[in-house]
Parts: sequence; C-alpha cells; structure tokens
Amino acid sequence: MPDPRTAERPSALDAAVDMHAHFLPTEYRTALTAAGIDALDGMPTGVPRWTTGSALELMDEAGIATAVLSISSPGVLLEAGEPGAIRLACLVNDAGAEISRAHPDRFGFVATLPLPDVDAALAELDRSAGELSAHGVVLLTNYRGCYLGDARFDPVFEELHRRGSVVVLHPTSPCGGSAGGGGVSIAPGYPPPMLEFVFETTRAVVNLVMSRTVERYPGISFVVPHGGAALPVLVDRVERVGATLDRAAGRDPVDVRGALSRLHYDLAGGTPDGLLPALLRLARPDRLLYGSDYPFTPASRVLELADLLRATDLLGAGERRDMLAGNARRLLRRSSSAT
Repeated sequence: MPDPRTAERPSALDAAVDMHAHFLPTEYRTALTAAGIDALDGMPTGVPRWTTGSALELMDEAGIATAVLSISSPGVLLEAGEPGAIRLACLVNDAGAEISRAHPDRFGFVATLPLPDVDAALAELDRSAGELSAHGVVLLTNYRGCYLGDARFDPVFEELHRRGSVVVLHPTSPCGGSAGGGGVSIAPGYPPPMLEFVFETTRAVVNLVMSRTVERYPGISFVVPHGGAALPVLVDRVERVGATLDRAAGRDPVDVRGALSRLHYDLAGGTPDGLLPALLRLARPDRLLYGSDYPFTPASRVLELADLLRATDLLGAGERRDMLAGNARRLLRRSSSAT
C-alpha cells in the first residue's frame, strides 16, 4: 500500500462526499444540557465542539467537497415523554436546513424523526422532505429498545419507500442505560461506542433483513455505518441459522446475502485493511461510501483515514473515486429525483 503520509493534499478530482458527518447545533447542545447529559453514550470526552467554521476547515484540509449532516446518538429522545423529542427534532432539522441553505455547495442534511411516535415521525418526514429539502432521514438502531424492523414502524417505512428515501442508520446505546447512554458498557471505563455500537448496528440490520423490511420496501436506500459493523463476518451464520429456522417453520428462507448486497456501506471509523477485505465479499464497490464521523472522530484521525482510503490498493482508481464521491452523488441524485 502506498504511504499516505507522502501523499499530496487531495485534488479536486479526489474530493469526497461525506455520508457520515455529524453536527451539534446550539439547539441540540442546549437540550443536552437541560437533560443533564454532558457525556454522549458515556464517552469521557464529553460533548464535542462543532461549528460550521470548524467543519469547513476540516473539510478543506481533508478534501471533502460536501458533508451530509446528521444528529448522532442519543438523538432527540432525551426526556421521559415524546413531546420533547418532537420539539427537538423540529429544531435540529430547522438548524440543518439553515446550514444547508447558507452553504448549499458544502452541506446537506438528513432529518431526525421523533420515533417511536409514528404519527409525529410521519409529520416531520413530510415537513423535512418538503419544506426543508432534507436529503433523507437518519434512524437510530433502537428507540426505547424497539428495533427498526418492528411492525409498529411499518407506516414510516412505507412512506420512506414511497418517497424513494435515503435512510442513514446510526448506532445508539442498547436499551437500559441512562438518557445519555452511559449506563451500558463492556467494562468500567469502556463505554458503548467502543464495542456495543458495532453490535447495535449489526443487530438492527439483521432485524431489518430477517423481518423482511429490506425486502418489502425496496424503494429505500439504506446506508449502514462503520463498514457494515460485524455483518461481513457474521453473514454466513445468520444466513445458515436463519434458513434452518425458516424451513422448520414452513417458510421460504430469507435471502440474507441478497438483502445485504442491496444496502450501502459507509467506511467511517476504520482502516481499509481492517474494513474492506471482509466487506468486499459482501458488497460491491459501487455500494461503498466515504464517511468521516467528524466531530466524534478527531480531525487528525479524519485526515489520516482519508489519506489511507485514497491510497488503498484494495480498490482500483475508478472504484476509489466512486467510493469517495461518485457513489454518494448517484445515491443522493436518485433520492432527490424520487422525492
């Protein structure tokens, strides 16, 4: 592999579209403070700083042409009841739209929905897709312990399918922790993002596949974070055990590998040598997307990983450029025309 440390700054030809970029507008930070959350998902680093200016500075240095912004975990379900989540979803979506309007060539955003309130989520989906021109939605892996393939969420997926929407998935802490997600961890001092986020993503996607949600709603373009989490190494087990159970129950087996091959996968958070070999056995190169995970991934690490992706020999030159930007542009263009 070429040494990324000797690489020149990326040219316009290698500019990226960041499909895994977060923002923390003032309205969201205020809500976190009001809820007593000063460490997201138990991370000792606290709530990271984010401004439009700092994001643009990092994007320029990393060669990121456009970032599609989303609210990360713990989302907007910060209070015991749903009314607060509905208000906060409106506020953060308005903030995302304002940033996108102010910098239309640099930022887009995907809307946050106030699930598990289905009626409120449908209303906010309609408002964000229409009035706010969102590029899709972001869904957390579970809402109060209810995973995305649950039948109660079918009306939302039906509407997302009808609209041909992009759905960006993002892990959150397993149910059972505090509002900030700090109560569940693998060991003291090692909060959920280290390991549980990987299995949250895996659990949610398997849930979507085995509930046949992916199959029933083919109009949705799902984006799976972090290189598919543990899916590339667990797909054989899920496929084999699932088929055995389906046949025993008199059902046609779920086409697990076929469903997973139709999803899109961002490469945020890991090195190409760690992510790509297994993922490429599951997904074609045209399903790969660039993601920085900024600001939860520090700027220095974003730069390092971006250089590694640009230098990897696991993809051809054209495949690298499509992973960096071409695949995302086609995905967003298809979603915009469908909506």
